[in-house]
Amino acid sequence: MVNQSGGKLEESAGGGAAAAAPSAAKKATKSESSPAVSEAEGKKIFESICMVCHNANSVIPNVPKITNNADWAPRIKQGKETLFKHAIEGFTGKQGGVMPPKGGNSSLSDDEVKAAVTYMVNQSGGKI
Repeated sequence: MVNQSGGKLEESAGGGAAAAAPSAAKKATKSESSPAVSEAEGKKIFESICMVCHNANSVIPNVPKITNNADWAPRIKQGKETLFKHAIEGFTGKQGGVMPPKGGNSSLSDDEVKAAVTYMVNQSGGKI
């Protein structure tokens, strides 16, 4: 069977486009999801954006500094989903530290932010 754009639809044993629709929907959903970003790419993002606040010599108070296990330990304990959420959506800590959404760079994808967080955590005593 040919669809309106000229592409062929798969026909199932039930024979018909309706039976093929779930299969097509699954394929579309799979191809639309963005691939995960590597930790190596996370390092590049850290070096270009996150390092401004999270570098090892940062003087910004209440900000976890990369490679400082004591800074990161309580945050890591909250779990990666909380870390990701705070980095993506922004967060104000109890001691006044402020994490702007996506580190202040709204053009980053959620996966890019997660990759940068993963890199920082893995450099600072955690493992994601």
